[in-house]
Formats: sequence, C-alpha cells, structure tokens
Amino acid sequence: MATRKTPQKSNTSKEELLTFYREMLLIRRFEEKAGQLYGMGLIGGFCHLYIGQEAVVVGLEAATEEGDKRITSYRDHGHMLACGMDPKGVMAELTGREGGYSKGKGGSMHMFSKEKHFYGGHGIVGAQVPIGAGLAFADKYQENGRVTFVYFGDGAANQGQVAETYNMAELWDLPVIFVIENNQYAMGTAVKRATKSPDFWERGAAYGIAGEAVDGMDVLAVKAAGEKAVAHCRAGKGPYILEIMTYRYRGHSMSDPAKYRSREEVQKIREERDAIEHVRELLLTGKHATEDELKEIDKQIKAVVNEAAEFAKESPEPALDELWTDIYADTAPQNA
Repeated sequence: MATRKTPQKSNTSKEELLTFYREMLLIRRFEEKAGQLYGMGLIGGFCHLYIGQEAVVVGLEAATEEGDKRITSYRDHGHMLACGMDPKGVMAELTGREGGYSKGKGGSMHMFSKEKHFYGGHGIVGAQVPIGAGLAFADKYQENGRVTFVYFGDGAANQGQVAETYNMAELWDLPVIFVIENNQYAMGTAVKRATKSPDFWERGAAYGIAGEAVDGMDVLAVKAAGEKAVAHCRAGKGPYILEIMTYRYRGHSMSDPAKYRSREEVQKIREERDAIEHVRELLLTGKHATEDELKEIDKQIKAVVNEAAEFAKESPEPALDELWTDIYADTAPQNA
C-alpha cells in the first residue's frame, strides 16, 4: 500500500464523516474489549478480531438499502455492528450467554439476525460464498430488487467453491457482490507466497464478471465502489467483485502471535494508513469537529462497549434444556 498523503478537505458532509467515524470507532473499541475478555477467559473457543479492517464493512454498509443481505466468515463482529446489530447481544454471544444473538450457543462464528438480514459468521473457509449466492438467487427469483454482499478473505479466494460460485452467479445473473477482504496474510501466509495471481478480482474476467480493486483503508473510496457495485447488480447486470485491500493489526485469531510479519510493518500501517485516523484528520482539517469533540465521541463509544461487556457478564449461561432447541427449522411458511 502506498503512503497516504495529508488529507485534503473532503466534499463529504460533516454528518456522513461523523457517522463513519463513530461506526468505525465502535467496531475498534468493541474488538479491543473482546480481546480483553478473551484474555480474561470469558470468551472461549476462537476469536478473530476485525481491528484495522473497519473501513471495509462501514463503507459498504453505507451503500446498502433496507432488505439487502450480508454473509461473511468467522471474522464477523465488525459486520454485525455495522449492519446495526446490538453490541450487547453480540458481546453476550461471544461470552456464551443466553442474552446473545444465538442464545449463547453459537459463539463468535455462529451469530445470525433475521431482522438485520445478517446470515452469519461461518467457520468453514469459503463455505459462505455459495450460500451467499443462494441468498441472491432467492432475491432474483422473488424479483425484489435486493442485493447480497458475500464477504470472504484472500485465503478463501483460492477455494474451489469460490470459482464454482462465480460461474453459476454469472450464468444466472445473480445480484451478488463478492467482497474479497484482502488483508494480505490469510491465516499467516503472505499473498505473494500463497498465490501466483494475487489480483484476485481479475479472476472474475474468466466468467465475464466485472470488478475492481479498492483502497480498503479509505472508507470514502469503499463507499463509492460499493455504490457502483450495487447499481450494477440492481440494474440486472449480474454479479460484481470488489477486492478491498485492507490490513489487520492483530493476528489471524487471538491465539496467533503473528510472527510471520514484523512489528515495524504493522506500526507503519497504523501510522500512515489507519482508516479511522484518516477520517479523524478529514474532520479536523475540514473544521467539522474539534479535538475535544472527537474525544467526547470516543468517551461515548467506550461507554457503549463497557455497557455491552457488563451485560454479557451479567447474562446467565444457557439452560441445559436449550441443548434441544433450535435444532430443526420452523416448518411453517414464512416470508423471506
């Protein structure tokens, strides 16, 4: 990634910049707190943090409309918060409490919200990609004008099921946006060591799928690309691929010491490319906010996150009889 120059005044409104700032900051503070709770033993199993990648999902959510769907992998907390899921419910699920979105039975990788059209967190690498195409197929069948965002990483991009899904999505002109969150290391192997063709979005050309690469550390660039992709899909032109170049500051999961890269590399990205800092500078240079006002926003966000953590701690663990619930789908007819 090239070094970002000092931000110039943005044409984006004050309100939108402040919204981006709050939403990205909420994700970061939430993930920092989740990391703390994991270290305290209050979160078990796997925990994959989204710190550094906040601009990806916040920018794309700004391009959505009510009814659009999203599905992603195990690095999913940021996506939940960005689409409006309650931080209390997300944190309670992470800690395995009945106040969580899956009643404490799903944990980090298996949370869903029908109300927010969030179809999971999936633990199997790349498994969400064909499922997401299925969601888009349903939308096309019902002719409801909805679009599905399918998020996956650079590691999953080499999965065979991704290529198979590309083929069927283009064959059926499905309204699906394939979002490759390229954080450059997959689980722990740099892209240049793992794949011969690192420009993942260009692979869509083999199937006739349009796409582009986007600076994932610039929320404004992500939003603009998302709007273009959404317009493409809603116009009935089939799928679109967005390869969003981003960077995670933590290891692949909380158990990953990330020894495959240097601390200096991570620090350089933090200092020169951080997405939240970028918006902060736009707010300050554009005289949309003062340092004190931004500090107050941070204080408010921390209060929300702390409240979510306390809710999670106080929520009871699932009762034993919950083991026998939510096993089979409701057979009653339902509206999609």
